[in-house]
Amino acid sequence: MVSIRPGPVTLGNVALDNHLLLAAGILGTTGSSLARMLSSGAGGVVTKSIGPYPKDGHAGPCLVVLEDGILNAMGLPNPSKEFVDEIIPLVKKPVIVSIFGTNPAEFTLVAGWFEGKAAGFELNLSCPHAEGYGAAIGTDPALVEACTRAVSVTGIPTWVKLTPNVADITMIGKAAERGGASAIVAINTVKAMRISTGMRRPVLGNRYGGLSGSAVFPIAVRCIYELYESCKIPIIGCGGVATADNVIEMMMAGASAVEIGSAVLNNVKVFETIKAELYKKDGLAPKEIIGCAHHE
Repeated sequence: MVSIRPGPVTLGNVALDNHLLLAAGILGTTGSSLARMLSSGAGGVVTKSIGPYPKDGHAGPCLVVLEDGILNAMGLPNPSKEFVDEIIPLVKKPVIVSIFGTNPAEFTLVAGWFEGKAAGFELNLSCPHAEGYGAAIGTDPALVEACTRAVSVTGIPTWVKLTPNVADITMIGKAAERGGASAIVAINTVKAMRISTGMRRPVLGNRYGGLSGSAVFPIAVRCIYELYESCKIPIIGCGGVATADNVIEMMMAGASAVEIGSAVLNNVKVFETIKAELYKKDGLAPKEIIGCAHHE
């Protein structure tokens, strides 16, 4: 397997300890769980998505483990402004706060709570199962550009997480770039559902949900590949990463780093596991790998 040289990484104007980040929504609900992931080898962590108002989320069942992934419809439950207290002990760490809202003003409001406390923001413009939020606005290039600009003008690093549930993801990526994004994250979950044949009803309380895990990895690779050819800002790959070889594949498609989510559920030490195989002192320079699949 191809390996790369270890070393600190600066990506989207955020200094990271390595190329591996904890994805939003997985063990990102408390300061202690974020700290645990950093101590377990994550080069940076992304929090659970925080919005302008507290939300309880959807009625259960909210999460179902499938044979090739995870189907969830949490509904963006979050404590809103109270979450600020959770990350204060991690002020000097590479903590990216995921934020959401229904319009640019709400993104500005939430971002303001975390100024001086977060290393950067990840704009959730891609959740497929929260009415009025996420993909509800992340499929509109004009709204994506406006919401991105509302946060990027603060000067704080602004990453934008994209939805794959669009006809052309490059249009959304370019809108984020025009809005001043310092990086784009591809992808969030794929809108999906399952039905219990025994119960004769959808398995999720919200009926529809987002599919993550190994089943979406090929979709994520394709999206990264397309975005690399259309956008100039760095891309952070996300979706089904579980091995060091998955990391290399995403980097070859054009990702400068990756986020890992669902794999943590099966192996809480997944960052240590991947790092041990991914990094070698005699490995290649990362720049030799990033986007190399585009070269003839």
